Amino acid sequence: MGNPLIIVATIEAKTDKIALVKQELVKLIEPTRKEAGCIQYVLHQDNEQPEVFLFYERWETRELWQVHMGNENLKAFQEATDGALANFTVHEMTQVD
Repeated sequence: MGNPLIIVATIEAKTDKIALVKQELVKLIEPTRKEAGCIQYVLHQDNEQPEVFLFYERWETRELWQVHMGNENLKAFQEATDGALANFTVHEMTQVD
C-alpha cells in the first residue's frame, strides 16, 4: 500500500448555527470510522473561533474516500446544514515525510 490520502476539511458555521453544525458533524464520526478504507477520522473545533471546525482524515485510497463522499450520511449532513455554513474547504494531501 502506498501513502494514504490525507484530507483536511475546514468547515465554518455561521455564528448563529454553531451548535447545529457541530451536532451534525459529530453524527458523521461513528459511521465514517466504520467505512471501508477509513484509517482516521477526527473532528476538531477551534479554541478561539468556535465556528471553525476541522476534520483530519486518513484514507487508504482516493477511490475509497470518493465512495465516502457519495454516501447517505454526507447527503443527510448537507440537507441538515443547508444555509448554516459560511465556508467549507477540502484539501486532498499527500504526506511528505
